[in-house]
Amino acid sequence: MARHVRFHKTGGPEVLQIDEVPTPEPKAGEVRISVRALGLNRAESMYRSGRYVIEPTFPATMGYEASGVIDAVGPEVSGLAVGDSVAVIPAFMFDQYGLYGDLVIAPARAVVKNPAGVSYEAAAATWMPFTTAWGALIDLANLGKGDFVVLSAASSSVGLAAMQIAASVGATPIAITRNGEKTDALRQAGFAHILQTGLDDITAEIMRITGGAGARVVFDPVGGPDFENIVKATSKDAIVFIYGALSRDATPVPVLHVLGKHTTIRGYEFIEVTADDEKLARAKTFISEGLSAGKFSPQIARVFPFDEIVEATRFLESNAQFGKIVVRL
Repeated sequence: MARHVRFHKTGGPEVLQIDEVPTPEPKAGEVRISVRALGLNRAESMYRSGRYVIEPTFPATMGYEASGVIDAVGPEVSGLAVGDSVAVIPAFMFDQYGLYGDLVIAPARAVVKNPAGVSYEAAAATWMPFTTAWGALIDLANLGKGDFVVLSAASSSVGLAAMQIAASVGATPIAITRNGEKTDALRQAGFAHILQTGLDDITAEIMRITGGAGARVVFDPVGGPDFENIVKATSKDAIVFIYGALSRDATPVPVLHVLGKHTTIRGYEFIEVTADDEKLARAKTFISEGLSAGKFSPQIARVFPFDEIVEATRFLESNAQFGKIVVRL
């Protein structure tokens, strides 16, 4: 038997329960993983509460990120074997696979071997944030030496991953945060430039930091009233990625700046990488090499035991964390 976290109705974290289920068997193109650690994501909370892009079928399981050891391999799988230490990249939907469990099935195309020296906890906290950032910053924007990139919600796991990716290619990241209490943590994480909305003049400060040139890339999951001030501080031919809508307020766009500077404002989704085998392979290589070289190290806010999945989820939804929440099995 296996132990899976499931929910039998939508609701708050309290609807989660650990159920015993028959041990799943891998089909063609799949592997079974004995999980050592899970990474939590906001999409899972949205799914559990009935606010995701797909509706759960009960009893429902979920989970996008996990790391562990392969203990069974289905037909038509190559390059992976029993005993491999691996992590899973979110390249599927919750109604296809769910990783909240001790023995889970994952599609082989979404599985990557853990580099030597990377812990299960770190591996479980890596792939959603780093792949999300890689797709926009490296694959699409071709971020490189001398570039400035503005990172809104910089204390999120994606913002922190984006900072490390930017630094690894010689670009300069500029953090924007709403929470002044996280400024010291952002500085310790590696940001040299940190701006706080409601306190700093965002446009003026970005222009000062960039020597009057403006930022070539913006990576923003927030939107809202501050979006206009960020876009006004972009350079000619800049690209602005919107990958979330955390603000519930309207998002104004400085049309004259966009026209005069030929600014591209673009929606971006993680699935742009994970749905494309060639892009996914390049992301795996880039991130694995960064982990091996010590350039990338996911920020882990807190580690909970598996039996405390409800408490871990409550902490996720409190917004008090700095970095990724991990559950250890």
